[in-house]
Amino acid sequence: MFILDIMDGMNRPAKSRSAATTNALTVTATEAKTRFGPLLETAIRGGAVVITKHDTPRAVLLSMAEFEALGGSRQPDLKTLSKEFDGLLARLQTPASRRALKSAFDATPKALGRLAVANQRRGG
Repeated sequence: MFILDIMDGMNRPAKSRSAATTNALTVTATEAKTRFGPLLETAIRGGAVVITKHDTPRAVLLSMAEFEALGGSRQPDLKTLSKEFDGLLARLQTPASRRALKSAFDATPKALGRLAVANQRRGG
């Protein structure tokens, strides 16, 4: 018996399915726990696996390629984060930024309140 035959037998109709989940393999949470290996292989090969709990779709198992295609992304690496931090730090080190920061720290509570109200009125 092939893995796909086993998984085809696990397919259960869910009470509330959307159009996006009708072409995906659907399993219960219990089945997902006991047969995670074959389900993972299905996802890696590009198939989606919908996991239900109490007959309601609750999660989807996808390959990384599918996840990224949907707008998900990997976490940035340390080099990328360091570059972003260095850029932010450089922008904060300009004379104008330093004056603005000093002004904010030296402002009275009343002045800060007026600025907050004005910013809120502008839609900020």
